Amino acid sequence: MNRPIYFDNNATTAVEQSVLDRMIPYFTMEYGNPSNTSHVFGWAADEAVQIAREQMANLLGADPQGLVFTSGATEAINHVIKGLGKGRTSGHIITAATEHKAVLNACEELESQGIETTYLPVDQNGQISVEQVKAALRDDTFLVTVMWANNETGVIQPIKELGLLLKNHPAYLFTDATQSIGKVPISVENVDFLALSAHKFYGPKGVGAVYIRPGKPVIVLPQLLHGGAQERGRRASTLNVPGIVGLGAAAEVASACLESGYREMKAQRDRFESSLLASFPDILINGGDVDRLPQTSNITFKGIRAAEMMAEIGRIAVSTGSACTTGSGKPSHVLSAMGLSPDEAAGTVRFSMGRHTSVEEVNEALDLLCAYAARNQPVSI
Repeated sequence: MNRPIYFDNNATTAVEQSVLDRMIPYFTMEYGNPSNTSHVFGWAADEAVQIAREQMANLLGADPQGLVFTSGATEAINHVIKGLGKGRTSGHIITAATEHKAVLNACEELESQGIETTYLPVDQNGQISVEQVKAALRDDTFLVTVMWANNETGVIQPIKELGLLLKNHPAYLFTDATQSIGKVPISVENVDFLALSAHKFYGPKGVGAVYIRPGKPVIVLPQLLHGGAQERGRRASTLNVPGIVGLGAAAEVASACLESGYREMKAQRDRFESSLLASFPDILINGGDVDRLPQTSNITFKGIRAAEMMAEIGRIAVSTGSACTTGSGKPSHVLSAMGLSPDEAAGTVRFSMGRHTSVEEVNEALDLLCAYAARNQPVSI
């Protein structure tokens, strides 16, 4: 049986073969605990972790000491938002209405203890502006949290400009860069906190990191997990050495092919969208007028139920809504915030290609979609 064409790389990516090759010895031969420094097995594991920390830091332009390994981006997000809110009975957070549910739900949790959250509306392209954040800032604002690029539309937010704005304000800037890593250049130059997850850039699932800006003044977050003194006392738990090695190796691969990968994926995406427009003249490319990730196409097919269309086609693996909220039966909160009606949201598909998406796969997907359009054209009498 032929496997479907995989156009859901924003949900997760395949582990790169070279990344898997680097991981395997740490399951089998080099299986030491990096916290045990009394013998060679522990030394080898600890060295592998530090190499991975440097590889990830290089991709971010970060100090390696600012990285804390986690189980993924959701843990990192909760650590930062809930950590900064711990013990507060008042204060203010600014975020965007289109953030990932991990951010929105963490903010809602803090509201129960008296912290206020401003959810900035986005424009029709899904962007917020620096002016909106500036206008929303208050003396008691302690956190601005805005994702680097949206997981559903790929729309990129003005993170650098927000960092410059907050240089004159005591609020921290936190960005969920989960979807951006390995696709567009990322720098922590103007950022206090950053979350990421390896499985979005060809690394393994179950491992990620949070960047916490080192230096003075020192940023103190309450310890998320209590137990041992791993990760300089920031997160107790035996380190997932194979996963961390995989994260570092994936970051190294991403660094090497970032520029060429961006160029190639954008060319594929643009050709894909242009061809679809020829067969579906009424489609909406959500976020298509602004800067976005090079391989993400969020497309609304007017008058079509996306789930039914993709089920009939049957050969293309996609998301017809956010992969993290699929099954809720509700319209995407991202698309709703951008002004789409429930019917338009129900007609929307996220096509997210990847580094290894071939020209042949794009061509086949286009053939299938265009054939569907031909079968479902209104018949004039």
